[in-house]
Amino acid sequence: MQRELVEHARRGDHDAFEALASVAFDGLYALAHRILRDADRTDDAVQECLIRAWKELPHLRDLDRFDAWLRRLLVHACYDESRRVQRRSVEIRVLPLDRAGGRDPTVDLADRDELERGFRRLSVEQRVVLVMTHYLGMPAREVAETLGIPVGTVQSRLLYAIGAMRAVLEADARPALVAKGGRRR
Repeated sequence: MQRELVEHARRGDHDAFEALASVAFDGLYALAHRILRDADRTDDAVQECLIRAWKELPHLRDLDRFDAWLRRLLVHACYDESRRVQRRSVEIRVLPLDRAGGRDPTVDLADRDELERGFRRLSVEQRVVLVMTHYLGMPAREVAETLGIPVGTVQSRLLYAIGAMRAVLEADARPALVAKGGRRR
């Protein structure tokens, strides 16, 4: 079914492309938002991705790789958007808290805040690899194919991203240990 839609869209069928875009939109938006961490920049990146997809679709050689090709276009749009907007804005949004399980919602909020601070300190290349690996569950080989980079580069970026996240989380935890009477190393 998708292959047929891709073929029709490739020949200029607007309705077929609209159907493909509407199916892919939520996934593209989620991926871009996890990379860019800003709703306006996410909107711009997804829109740019879909515009590029429409323009470049006639040149797509392997119709069965449409989804991977679209993700690659999105990642490049995120790179472009990240370079275009060098400022770092802080966006505060109230997120719904899951009250199941009797967990303290303030702990969940603090954890999310720590993760967000760590994620914002990563380079966009590191964010892309981290999101594709952990959020999308893609193996390193597939991430490498999607991004058009060697598997070793994917593994290296992932290693540095995890190390940077760990350093931020440990640095944020140190003042709490000192305040509780713990030792500083």
